[in-house]
Formats: sequence, structure tokens, C-alpha cells
Amino acid sequence: MITVKLAYRNLVGAGLRTWLNVVVLSLSFVVIIWTQGLLEGWNKQARRDMIEWEVGGGQYWHKSYDPYDPFTIQESHGVPPQPLKTGIKTGFLTPILIAQATIYPEGRMRSVLLKGIDPEQKILKIPSQYLRTNIEEIPAVIGTRMAKSTRLKKGDFVTVRWREVSGTFDAAEAKIVYIMKTNVGTVDNGQMWVPLKRLRKMMQMKDEATIIVADKNADVVGNTDGWMFKNQDYLLQEVTKLIKSKTAGSSVLYILLLFLAMLAIFDTQVFSIFRRRKEIGTLIALGMTRSQVIRLFTLEGAMHGVLAALVAAVYGIPLLIFFAVKGFAMPKVADSYGLNIANRIFPSYSAGLILGTVALVFITVTIVSFIPTRRISKLKPTDAIRGKINY
Repeated sequence: MITVKLAYRNLVGAGLRTWLNVVVLSLSFVVIIWTQGLLEGWNKQARRDMIEWEVGGGQYWHKSYDPYDPFTIQESHGVPPQPLKTGIKTGFLTPILIAQATIYPEGRMRSVLLKGIDPEQKILKIPSQYLRTNIEEIPAVIGTRMAKSTRLKKGDFVTVRWREVSGTFDAAEAKIVYIMKTNVGTVDNGQMWVPLKRLRKMMQMKDEATIIVADKNADVVGNTDGWMFKNQDYLLQEVTKLIKSKTAGSSVLYILLLFLAMLAIFDTQVFSIFRRRKEIGTLIALGMTRSQVIRLFTLEGAMHGVLAALVAAVYGIPLLIFFAVKGFAMPKVADSYGLNIANRIFPSYSAGLILGTVALVFITVTIVSFIPTRRISKLKPTDAIRGKINY
């Protein structure tokens, strides 16, 4: 207990030097927690949006379908087997037919994917109910990114050309009946959503589909008759990899902050040992062992972490709560990259994140504080009292 009181008194007695170290260290606390919380919030938001808009409870893919190979789309269609048909009838599965097409907005040519979806489906958040119409033209729903790139507005007409399964080209007018706002670029960029029955008739693909999306509560039957089931982990792996890469990149920032704080504490400890060499000699002469003196100086350095945590709590807690409630506005340029990112990201701070950060910083501070104190073990008390240092 005496050692703790003595360490605290020496730490406070150092004045401005101590508080400068504490402020820098507290900044490391707040920045690490805020950055990690922001990435965790983005991860949860992106996964949630993709599940609601695209992934559902998993997807059945036609055996020839490869979303990264456009040449497979023309052959990626087939009639679902009976187990999947049963799920479609009960509403636990919804089929989507994908076809390549070309549109001509304002006389320009643009390749798109026509995606046929049941207007009555409830599995995905796509506003397919707007496709319930009996207009002569092809009713189409597009996203805001698609609308911006093609300069199409609600109520506009655009010519669509496609090739039927027999290889015959056909064309018709499509009417934009709704423009949806979604954070998931893969259901927006280059996509036109049309009624499933209409697209099947256009493509001469009766009862066929390319993928079948399962409800989150559906009973999965696994791979069946040329249809491969892809679970949520598989379909969300790109988002997971992106978040991991961003986490690794952000680590550079708080490693630099930690390095600066640790360097300041290391220099403070070295200077303190040099300046207080007479005090060290006196303490040893009065009966303190070298290990006790080393423990005293190490404790002084470790207390920087304790004070930094208290200072960080004073301004960090209100700041983190503010961002958790109000969110962090993302730059508009991020939307043009097609990232699955909302206009505002709400950070998510877990107890594990906060306690883990505190433990990491405290352990690092303690180790850095201990390293220079090892020189005390080589100090001769008589020389230290006279102001000399022999190593």
C-alpha cells in the first residue's frame, strides 16, 4: 500500500509531463474504441442489409450459375425440382430469373440484368409490390444508383432489347414504376427488376428460375437435382473480407498512437530514473530492495494507464454515446463505389471491445514502464547517492 501511495505521489508531482502523457494515452483509448466500434457497426449494418435485400436465409443456385461470370447467365436457368416448388408455393422460397438485356436511355446503350421477381413475395425487402400492374409496357423497378447513371426517373419509358432462349432478339418498352433506395449495390447497379411471369414469357422460360431465395425461417433441403444451396456465410463472405481488410488498415492508426504514447512514457521513465538517482540510492540505503524499487517505478508508469482510462472516460463516454445515437455520416463519394454502406453508420461498442482495449493499453504501458527500470538493478546505492551512475 505504501508503494502505491508513493507511486501516486511521484506521478502527480511530475506535473505537466504526467498529464501530457495521460492525454495522449487517453486519446489512444478513445480512437481505438471508436474506430473498432465504427467498423463493427458497419459490419452489422452491411450484413443486415444484405440479408434483408438479397441473401435472405440462403439461396439455391442453378448448377451453371456464377455471378462473377456473365457468360454463364444465358445458360443458368431451369425448372426447380419438386421440393423447391413446394417451398415456393408455401411462400418460404421465392424464385428469381436473371437475363441479360440492353436498354437505350436517351439514345445511349447500356447493358443491364433483368431480374424477374414475384410481386407478391415477402422474403426480400425489394419493393416488388410496385410491379403489380397491368400496363402494356414492362413495369420496372430500379435503384437510385441505376437511376442516376441512366438519368431515368419514375414514369420514364426506355427501350429494352433481349434475346430469348431460342436465340431470337426482341424488344419492348419498359416503364419505370418505382425507384428504390437501398444500401446494397448488388441489387441496384445495372439491375432492372420486373415481374417474374412477364420475364418468363419474354424469355420463353416457363416456370424457370436462376436462383431461389429462402426465407430466414425456411427448412433448408440442401443441394438437390442440379440446384446448389449457398448459406448466409458463403453469400456474405465478401462483406466479411472487406471488413477484415478495413480493420487491418485501421490498426495502423492506433498502433501509431500507441507507439507515440509508449515512446513518451519510455522517455519519461528514463528521465525519471536519471533525475531521481539520489532518491533511488536513498531508498535502497533505507532498506528497500532493488526489486521493490523496480516495482515502484514500474507502478508509476502503469498508473499512466489508469489515469488515462479515467480521463478517456470523462470525454470519451459522451463522445462515443453521441456517435452511437446520431451515427457517423459517410462521404457521398462512397456511394459511387458501390459499397454496401449506409448514409450514416452507427458504431457498435461491445463490453469485450472496451475491456479488451483497456487491457491491451494497460499491459503495453506496464511493459514499456518496466523496460527502463531494469537499469536500477545495476545501480550502486553509494554512487547513486553521490549522483554518479555506474552500469
